[in-house]
Amino acid sequence: MDKIETLQDFYTKKLNWLPDSIRNEIGHFNVFPLEPYVEGESKPLPYKRRDFYKIVLIFGSCKFHYADKTEGIKKHGLTFSNPLIPYTYEHLDNIREGVFCIFNHHFFSKFGDLGQYEVFQPNGNHLFELNDDEFACAQILFKKMQEEINSDYIHKYDSLRNLVFELLHLAMKSQPSTKFVSHPMNASQRISTLFFELLERQFPIDENHKKVSFRAASDFANQLNVHVNHLNRAVKETTKKTTSQIIAERILQESKILLKHSRWNISEIAYSLGFTEVTHFNNFFKKHMQLSPLKYRNI
Repeated sequence: MDKIETLQDFYTKKLNWLPDSIRNEIGHFNVFPLEPYVEGESKPLPYKRRDFYKIVLIFGSCKFHYADKTEGIKKHGLTFSNPLIPYTYEHLDNIREGVFCIFNHHFFSKFGDLGQYEVFQPNGNHLFELNDDEFACAQILFKKMQEEINSDYIHKYDSLRNLVFELLHLAMKSQPSTKFVSHPMNASQRISTLFFELLERQFPIDENHKKVSFRAASDFANQLNVHVNHLNRAVKETTKKTTSQIIAERILQESKILLKHSRWNISEIAYSLGFTEVTHFNNFFKKHMQLSPLKYRNI
């Protein structure tokens, strides 16, 4: 997988200049029209991680690849990308028009936790097919963003943050999630939440983060300063799965990403995911996928 694309890379490639807010490492936000794909003139967006957030409104059909998943937009939709997951778009020539906004984590510092929303969580829903009314509402919100960006209003960035949240809630209301139900968090849920945060913090694997640190349930328990049996009970109570199952599922997801989108060989991938022997990785992958890592890579 290519190195992480930064905001500096994005502006240098797109506009050949760099805003002061990026130079000074402070909050940054901007809105751009989605340029139509032109054969021979534009290159498809590479599959990679970006160190910034991106929300795209698309009118037209395309495929959205993120992590190890692929989903399609038939008519128009919203996609949400974050620094935790690599992504790309396919069939850009079918996109008739669109618009997108980008922002870094500094932009929302002390103004809310984006990580609490499903659209920005590693295993959440990142693509939302919109009906005509929802698409019209999203267009209005992006138009307001463009107007605010160009205004002299002293509090325009507060207004832009509110518009981002409006887009976020528009998407989530269009396809209500059943994954998260609001209840007071008990002790088991708190431990389980900390476990998932620690698990996800190890990913994605890339040139800057080459190896997982925690593989076994006991590794996580030691890091969280709880007994491994306590951790196992908490995770089982809140997810109906064992701690080992969840770790294996996340390792498998990352292995599929690396096999399809990285240049690393099988041994390097096995090492990065904490396997001491490549045969152990081969056996693990075959058990879950019913084919070898090499065959999966060549499909």
